[in-house]
Amino acid sequence: MTTRVLSWIAIAVAGTILLCSGLATTLIFGGAGSGTCATAASAAPAASSAASAAAPTGAHSPNPGGIGPIGRWNAEQVGNAAIIVTVGMRLGVPPRGWVIAVATAMQESSLINTLGGDQDSIGLFQQRPSQGWGTPAQLHDPDYAASKFYEKLLTVDGWQAMPLTEAAQKVQRSAYPDAYAKWEPDATQLVTALTGASVGLGMCGVTVSAEGWTQPVHGKVGSGFRTPDRPTHDGVDLIVPKGTPIHAASAGTVSRVRCNAIDVRTGGDWGCDRDGDPNLTRGCGWYVDIDHPGGIVTRYCHQLVEPYVHVGQHVNAGDVIGISGSSGHSSGPHVHYEVHLGDHTSATAVDPVTFMASVGAPLDQ
Repeated sequence: MTTRVLSWIAIAVAGTILLCSGLATTLIFGGAGSGTCATAASAAPAASSAASAAAPTGAHSPNPGGIGPIGRWNAEQVGNAAIIVTVGMRLGVPPRGWVIAVATAMQESSLINTLGGDQDSIGLFQQRPSQGWGTPAQLHDPDYAASKFYEKLLTVDGWQAMPLTEAAQKVQRSAYPDAYAKWEPDATQLVTALTGASVGLGMCGVTVSAEGWTQPVHGKVGSGFRTPDRPTHDGVDLIVPKGTPIHAASAGTVSRVRCNAIDVRTGGDWGCDRDGDPNLTRGCGWYVDIDHPGGIVTRYCHQLVEPYVHVGQHVNAGDVIGISGSSGHSSGPHVHYEVHLGDHTSATAVDPVTFMASVGAPLDQ
C-alpha cells in the first residue's frame, strides 16, 4: 500500500504549477468541475489561462522510508489519510478538498478502514450500500470509497467557499452535522505533513486590499462597538456558522493564543472545548491576538477549538488561524473581532467597522 501511495503522490506533484506575480498574487486551484478558488490581491492582474494546478507549489511525497505516525494518528491511520489525499490529487481535486475528505474520515471512522459500523455503514467514510454508495466490497476499498466521496463533493455548488463542516455534511448527510468541524486542525496537519502543501487548504474567496487587509470572516455585524447597552464591548460580533474558517486580517506575528473562559458562579475555569454561556461564562474563549506593523493589534475570539497558530508565528493576510465557535462569553456561533491601535488593552480599542473600511476591507459584506 505504501509504495502505491508514494508513487501516486509523486506523480501528482510532478505537474504542479503556481502563478505568482509580485505582491499581486493569485492562487488558482482548478478541479474537476469544481470551479476556481482564489486568494487574490484586489488589484491583481488577470491570471494566464494556461496556468492552473491541483496541487500547490511545495507539495511533495511523504518520507520515502515509509509512512509513520503523525501527532495522535498512528501509521495505519496516516496511511489511510495518504490514500485519501492521493485519490484527491489523481482526480484533480483542489487541496481544500483533501482536508475536507480527511476530516470527514476522521469523524466517521477515526481513519480506520472498518468492515462495519452503524446499520450497514462500511469503510473510511462509513458509506452505506443501501444508500447507493456501492457494494460492501467496494466500500471497503479505501481508493474506491475516497473516489465516491470526492465525486459527490464536486457536485456541491460552492463547496470551496463553505465551512468544512457544511461541505462535509452536503456529502455525508450525517445526523451530527457540526461534528466534522473539530477535525479541521488535525486534517490540515496531516495533509500538510503528507504533501508539504501550505496554501489552498483553507476556505477560498479571500481578497486582500491594496492596503494589505482582508475580512476575518464574511458575516453580518451583530453586536456593535461600545453600544449603549454594551459600553465595554471593545469589538464587533461577526455572525457566521460554527466551523467557519477565520482569516488573519493582515500580515503580522501571533502574540497571544489563549483559552479565556471563566465560570462566573465559582470563578473557576469553564473550559474552551465546549460552548460558553451568555450568563454563566465570561471571557473570550479560545482567542488569538496578532501584532501588525505600526502598533496595530487584531483579536479573534470565541473559536471552536484550539487555534491553528502559535505565539511567534508569522501569518499573512488571509491565512486561516482557526474556526468560529461559541466558546467563552457567547450566546451562539460568531467571531468577536477587535482592533487596537497601540497595545492589547481596552484603552486602545477602536471601532473595527470604521477601521476596516479605512483599509479597504469593509466588514458586514
